Amino acid sequence: MSPSAGHLKDEGSKSQVVVAGATAGLIARFVVAPLDVVKIRLQLQTHSLSDPLSHRNLNGSPIYKGTIPTIEHILRDEGLTGLWKGNIPAELMYVSYSAIQFTAYRSVTVALQTRFGENRLPAAAESFIAGASAGAVATTATYPLDLLRTRFAAQGTEKVYASLRASIREIAINEGPRGFFQGLGAGVGQIIPHMGIFFATYETLREPFGSIQLPFGSGDAAAGVVASVIAKTGVFPFDLIRKRLQVQGPTRSKYVHKNIPVYKGVFRTMRDIVRNEGTRGLYRGLTVSLFKAAPASAVTMWTYERVLRLLVNSKTLE
Repeated sequence: MSPSAGHLKDEGSKSQVVVAGATAGLIARFVVAPLDVVKIRLQLQTHSLSDPLSHRNLNGSPIYKGTIPTIEHILRDEGLTGLWKGNIPAELMYVSYSAIQFTAYRSVTVALQTRFGENRLPAAAESFIAGASAGAVATTATYPLDLLRTRFAAQGTEKVYASLRASIREIAINEGPRGFFQGLGAGVGQIIPHMGIFFATYETLREPFGSIQLPFGSGDAAAGVVASVIAKTGVFPFDLIRKRLQVQGPTRSKYVHKNIPVYKGVFRTMRDIVRNEGTRGLYRGLTVSLFKAAPASAVTMWTYERVLRLLVNSKTLE
């Protein structure tokens, strides 16, 4: 899309932004679901420095070794559907998250422009604040679905929860309302800098990349890929901590990794991981996360821009 064809910040009505954001999230999630399952499995697998046999199978080898072997392992033991475990709560989360995120991003940007008037903030700063705010709001609003997605993806051949409804009922009864928000601190601590960096980088690169001729039509997707890789790498430890906190509770020993340690609090969890697994322990699953983040962001931004332009041009949902 050329720079003049539309813009995340100022084009489209609120309804059009919601529909475009939700559509982008729905499609992007389905495309990257298998990589998401692989990432979660790798993030939950610990490698203790003091106990080299931790999280290993009967042959003395780690359960999962890298992206491709993990995919093969899941296909062999759980079938093709194993790569889409947790996809229902994940789809609900992505649709809701994307709709809330893009709406909040647009609203915060308009508020900033109104507040500062002619003395507008630099574009990168404006995008950072709007992106961070949008990410925090969307993460908090959809966090229970994120937790459910993680728990379903962590299930092996032994089912912890029979269905989405059953999981909600069991968590509410056994863990209370707080059970749905385990790890929220890490989630917000991750998403604020992540989305701030992502949107600031995306908006900076969007116009320069707009002239690049790619098979899918423009440089929107390329800008999304670069922005996502930079942002994801910077805050990845908080993503891993969030996942480990999300599987705490009475079902902790029932997931595919039977001996997940007990963790409490974001910084205590970080300290325990560094002490027991080294600094590398904070980056388990980073490679597949980047492989996932790149196409997810590319599909999201490409779809969002085009759906929004289609709605604006057709004057739908004005």
